[in-house]
Amino acid sequence: MFAIVDYDTGNTLNLQKALAYLNVPTTLTADPAVLANADAVLLPGVGAFGAAMAALEQRQLVQPLQALARSGKPMLGICLGMQLLFETGLEYGQHAGLGLLQGRVVPLPTDRGVKVPQMGWNQNQLQRVNSPFAAIDQQYTYFVHSFYADCPAEEVVASVHHGVAVPSIVQRGNVVGMQFHPEKSGRVGLAQLESFRKMVVTNDASSN
Repeated sequence: MFAIVDYDTGNTLNLQKALAYLNVPTTLTADPAVLANADAVLLPGVGAFGAAMAALEQRQLVQPLQALARSGKPMLGICLGMQLLFETGLEYGQHAGLGLLQGRVVPLPTDRGVKVPQMGWNQNQLQRVNSPFAAIDQQYTYFVHSFYADCPAEEVVASVHHGVAVPSIVQRGNVVGMQFHPEKSGRVGLAQLESFRKMVVTNDASSN
């Protein structure tokens, strides 16, 4: 069972449909006990960084999510959910994130001849060849965002170019983030969700 964090921020219905297509059962929950018992935790998100963190705080989910990730629980952040994995976000002021990945979330540059927000399809370039998500190389996925992760190169699995190199998949151990929307990226997005599922299965096998 994959637990999708319910904090009124994110495209949860389409994500559930995509996982159902892959025969992955899901539950939408804000209960830390349910999150703890799940095989993996998914953190979707759309909107503003500060408001999303405030919603997690209001539901008393910040510390449980941090503890679960640090315990080795597989966790996948999607779009804004990926950005929340980092230490700091600079959208409408400076806000603390979950701090599970090093780096900060900063505005896309507006002086590089590209439209902001990035809205549409972009081609991924693999940066880490031994990644479970290596099939993303040269594939197109769907993005909608105005901010991006400024983070260490060792956390970047893949990136796209939109005026600047934008991390599209990040990973540190059991914590994974996808800046694009896999649930809106057709077969490529489904393949990346399947890659995460396989990572979860491998994690379960190694812990037994």
